[in-house]
Amino acid sequence: MKKFLLYFFAFVFICFLMPALLTKQDKPVNSEKIEENGSNSNTENEIKETREDGEYQYKNYGKIKLLHKKTGEIEEVDLDQYLCHVVSAEMPADYEIEALKAQAVVARTYTIYKVKNKKHENADICDDSTCCQAWISKEDRQARWEENKRESNWNKIEQCVKETKGKIITYQNEPINAFFHANSGGTTELPVNVWGGNAFPYLQVIQTAGEEGYRQYASEVAFSKEELIEKLKTKYEDIQINFENKEDIKILEYTDSNRVKTIKFGNHEISGVETRTLLGLKSANFEITQEGDKIKFKVKGYGHGVGMSQTGSNTMAKEGRNYEEIIHHFYTDVEIKEINSL
Repeated sequence: MKKFLLYFFAFVFICFLMPALLTKQDKPVNSEKIEENGSNSNTENEIKETREDGEYQYKNYGKIKLLHKKTGEIEEVDLDQYLCHVVSAEMPADYEIEALKAQAVVARTYTIYKVKNKKHENADICDDSTCCQAWISKEDRQARWEENKRESNWNKIEQCVKETKGKIITYQNEPINAFFHANSGGTTELPVNVWGGNAFPYLQVIQTAGEEGYRQYASEVAFSKEELIEKLKTKYEDIQINFENKEDIKILEYTDSNRVKTIKFGNHEISGVETRTLLGLKSANFEITQEGDKIKFKVKGYGHGVGMSQTGSNTMAKEGRNYEEIIHHFYTDVEIKEINSL
């Protein structure tokens, strides 16, 4: 009988009491491991770093140093407030919201690229569009809008910046050099054909439909023979053109986007980009005709043609595309990430 009871208690201990004791010991051990590994703690910290009352919180780049070119003043400004001034200067406020969102992300990306690749000694970026990107004060911007649209336009731009807060475009986890322009004339351009140097793999020749309906799509400039010579002489003092010889003004080569690559003006061969600058054309996508004393340049598109076309993005937004689809259309093999992930 004693043996039976001994075996019985041993059986109960092994089958029931021992697993219960082991289970109680496992819980605090696992809990300690979680804290050591930081799983719960890191998640909470990450939320605190990126969200506060629903707002995105920048770990870095939340403020930038802006150089005002005309005055030489350097001002430290909030990144997204700065972007409201940029977007309002760079894109019409009556464009579609998704196009304005795309512009906000592109402008933010361009800004961070400039911060990481400093051009100005004591500033991150300047307000000169020929150097960095355009910027306009809220007062000056609103003064150019109809009075009854001033607040709604500004609120719309602020909304687009806020709803894309922290978003940038990356290639291989680095911010891209996010070029943009007004109107591509239907096809974007390779940066190497505009500025030379190395190509950016994310900036390719892209076809874009629906840009013809914008005023930026087509323009025409006419010069007298004397005017043309004078403009070219600002760079080429020895320029000589025989206007009776049709071969003396001739496009010699086109880029892959059908822009003028090389053009002959008498005794000089000049790039299409330089011709655009010397003659004040809106694009390097042009045709030339001679009518009597006039040399006419029929131009397609507005801007250098590299990266996102603003009118193209607005057309896509009208078709129901969101800002991410617009960005992926104009920039090849890129990702849209949060700045805090860099």
